[in-house]
Amino acid sequence: MYKNPTFKKRLIASVIASTALTGFSGAVYAQNEPVEEVIVTGIRASLERSMDTKRNAAGVVDAISAEDIGKFPDTNLAESLQRITGVSISRNNGEGSEVTVRGFGAGNNMVTLNGRTMPAGGTFNGGGGDSRAFDFANLASEGISGVDVYKTGKANITTGGIGATINIKTAKPLDKQGFVASVGVKAVMDTTNRTGDDVTPEVAGLFSWSNDSSTFGVALSASHQERDSGTVGATVNDWGIFTWDSVNEPNRAWNNPDAQVINAPDEGQLYSRFFDLRYEFTDTQRVRDNAQLTLQFAPTEDFSATLDYTFAENEIKEHLGQTGNWMQQGGNFQAVEFDNQEIATMIYARETYAGAIDEGFEQQWREQTNTLESVGLNLSYQVNDALSLSLDVHDSEMHSRGTGPYGTGSIRMALAAPTVVEREWWFGGELPTVLNVYDDSRRQRPQQYVDEQPWTPNGQVDPSDISSTMLNMNQADQKSSVTQIQFDGRLEFDNGHIDFGIESREMESDTRRYATGNVSLGNWDGNYPGEFGDLVRPFDIQGEFDDWTPKAGGYGFIANAVDMYEAALKIPRYANTLPPAMPQTAHNIVVEDMLAAYFQIGVEGNLGSMPFSILTGLRYETTDVDSSSLSSAYYFRWESDNDISINPDPSKPQSLASAEADYDNLLPSFDLTLNLTDDLAGRFSFGKTIARAGLGSLGVSASNFGSGGGPTYLGFIPTASASNPGLLPLESTNFDLSLEWYYAEGSYASVGVFEKRVKNFIGSEQVNRELLGIRNSTNGPRVQAAAAQLRAAGQAVTDVTLHSQTVFNEFVALPGGGFHADWVAEFGNVPYSYTSEQDQFLLSHPDWNLYDNETDPLAVFRTNTPNNGKEAKIHGIELAVQHFFGDTGFGVQANYTLVRGDVGFDNLGSTTESQFALVGLSDTANVSGIYENDRFQARVAYNWRGKYLNETSRGGFANPRYIEAYSQIDLNLSYAVTDSLTLSLEGLNVTGENSRSHGRNKAMMWDMYDLGARYQVGARYTF
Repeated sequence: MYKNPTFKKRLIASVIASTALTGFSGAVYAQNEPVEEVIVTGIRASLERSMDTKRNAAGVVDAISAEDIGKFPDTNLAESLQRITGVSISRNNGEGSEVTVRGFGAGNNMVTLNGRTMPAGGTFNGGGGDSRAFDFANLASEGISGVDVYKTGKANITTGGIGATINIKTAKPLDKQGFVASVGVKAVMDTTNRTGDDVTPEVAGLFSWSNDSSTFGVALSASHQERDSGTVGATVNDWGIFTWDSVNEPNRAWNNPDAQVINAPDEGQLYSRFFDLRYEFTDTQRVRDNAQLTLQFAPTEDFSATLDYTFAENEIKEHLGQTGNWMQQGGNFQAVEFDNQEIATMIYARETYAGAIDEGFEQQWREQTNTLESVGLNLSYQVNDALSLSLDVHDSEMHSRGTGPYGTGSIRMALAAPTVVEREWWFGGELPTVLNVYDDSRRQRPQQYVDEQPWTPNGQVDPSDISSTMLNMNQADQKSSVTQIQFDGRLEFDNGHIDFGIESREMESDTRRYATGNVSLGNWDGNYPGEFGDLVRPFDIQGEFDDWTPKAGGYGFIANAVDMYEAALKIPRYANTLPPAMPQTAHNIVVEDMLAAYFQIGVEGNLGSMPFSILTGLRYETTDVDSSSLSSAYYFRWESDNDISINPDPSKPQSLASAEADYDNLLPSFDLTLNLTDDLAGRFSFGKTIARAGLGSLGVSASNFGSGGGPTYLGFIPTASASNPGLLPLESTNFDLSLEWYYAEGSYASVGVFEKRVKNFIGSEQVNRELLGIRNSTNGPRVQAAAAQLRAAGQAVTDVTLHSQTVFNEFVALPGGGFHADWVAEFGNVPYSYTSEQDQFLLSHPDWNLYDNETDPLAVFRTNTPNNGKEAKIHGIELAVQHFFGDTGFGVQANYTLVRGDVGFDNLGSTTESQFALVGLSDTANVSGIYENDRFQARVAYNWRGKYLNETSRGGFANPRYIEAYSQIDLNLSYAVTDSLTLSLEGLNVTGENSRSHGRNKAMMWDMYDLGARYQVGARYTF
């Protein structure tokens, strides 16, 4: 029979926990801490506290608790969160970065710090600044006491988390009596490191003091971590999707009717071709500093005040290098083989070149700093036995910006060695490969460059063959701030309570971008071999792969882009080119003012012999959106065959556009918990939650201009992105039903089902639009006249011949007769006769670029624009078990989540229009084996995430990007030498698992990275 006294104890605990879990302000957290606390440590104690949070919550809540002061289960918060049922993570450079909950990505989950909404922001490589996603890599775990994940909505929870609200809790000084402290040091060893230190330090300390009467306390936590790491992988710039038809069609991947075709697609069948294959490496140095100072004052039992300051800064420096091999097409194409998939995919191709063409060796230097600062004040007052009030105010700012040399976030120096005379690619396996045949004696250079910088072939590819091509410098700067005021109250009565409150929140995001565009140095043909001398060094990039074996015989080079830029500044021929202007290309400001009021009531009772609790409420909020954008003017520049850039034009004024929007939401919530027995609890939850559109979607500007891969005369369509400040938030109607069995001390099993019916999903539509008055230099009267000349001469109209003929007409053929002196010096007084040598000369001349003029038509961009109106359902099952085998010290924690949606991506669908599909949906599983005794602790964790759709419109052909299934094994060992001193060993991804993504089928690889393990050896001393 059910024992009512036990229920009464649990009912009291449930009321306390429900208050803490649903108050969601710093004051409510403080006022509902247990009066007495039993200090327990270790993995089992941490899991038991998390289990108690889950058991006593209203609605579906999971939690992670620190094992001891200053000891969170994982160094990275995201790595811990992935062990929660229904939570999966994305990784950046092998480290947990952002979280997905029940299929909803990071931008649709709300992250709070002690109940306060945190600003999110992120720029990198001179771009970004559009996301609301919180990057957990910015926040160290040492000062964290726990994390709660709220999967169901509450009336008093601030909105924004349609997947979940994740509340990060920090230590408070009055939680502990007297003086306590913990100091830890770690040696971090990343097996992927190439150029940094093999061992880097991590130091953390947490100090807390309160006076004897517990009326005043101070807590300070700080940490410093350095990490050096590297990656190596392969990427493809784009996959073209075409229909198999006549070989003379200009959109065909080649225009050589004599090419050998193996396993040709059927007439009318879709087929795909890669644009290029790049091997890529990065070397990264990261420095992360975190600190938090908390002051608490509680002069009476009825009043307390908490003042805190939080600082988090993450500095990233990264060198990226690539070896790139582009497909040239046209008459170079000799052979191709397709596979047998629905979209016939090119798995082999071979080209030969009359004159040597280039292999690219791009080098980038990136620097980035993310700084989070937050100041908050919380006042809590117990008016009488029934009524309590709290006021919480905070002002927080995230500043993400490039902090590299010359005011940049990225400096990119593209290099080339035109020494390739034959090239083969193999796709279809996990790692595509490429093999080149080299002959530096067939390198073609116009005479004017030979005279300026003589060069002698030596029969090998070395730094003397390397020249600059294009320089790019970029910068992005985002400041995102949140000012939030929350007033909360609670009125208790017999068998229940009423919560009420108001919230005011202002969020502002200010993003600016700057860019030079392509600055021509050695031009695309790399006309100044050896200009950087020993700044360029050979690099065996193929040998950097551990788990794959690229074809032997390729070349790689490594150089510092900053050093090369500074060297170029001293070269006289670049005196009129460098330093380049870096005009502002965009300035977007989004301001959201939100005002909300809520009311909720909680009651407890008995249904027969079964105790129950109900928490139901209503939240009403209004949101005003003010968006403005300052956009640059742009110009078209056709630089060579398929190299077309759309660049900011600093000679023309910028244009300002602004827009306002507003919306309101009424959000009900209902949670029922029914204790079927002492150990068995059933839950039902219903509610509505919202998640606001990404910041990049709310602007009023156009951005991300792309050429589309070739001249529009040949059917290529330039691309762009536009935004929509009138977007409504996603609104989800949520249903949860679960059963939880707490069958032994520290052990439980649960099963839950959920469904989310979401409207206002943000999809996208692609519409052809003229933007910002930009004109198109690839399809005007000049180009049409050139095409007519080619046809009259019986020549195929390809991007090479079309560019060459147009350039010849524009710059070489003089109006009064005769030819340009540079042409005469190279070929004599002869017209264009369509030879590859002439084509090479015309595309490589630095002054012969085709800029748009008033005779050219306005450019029509295939513009990707976000919109509302999409609806979808997501449903799933969550299974979890936690079991300890008595007092043996052994335990296991396991969960599995199945997530499904009703809108997927059609891989055979349109290549010209973006599809709406649910992204981020994947099954996940986690299994942890645990052992501990008085001195020793061990945990081995297996984490798995199934394949999922990550993007729906990548590149110029509206392609998807699927992240393939990924798993990793983590290890955590610790030994308590004394009661105060503990030694530890952590291993992440100890088996060195790798990551890969693909397009419409697995053969269409987007990227693949060869990853490695990371180890941390540490010592922690607790006072």
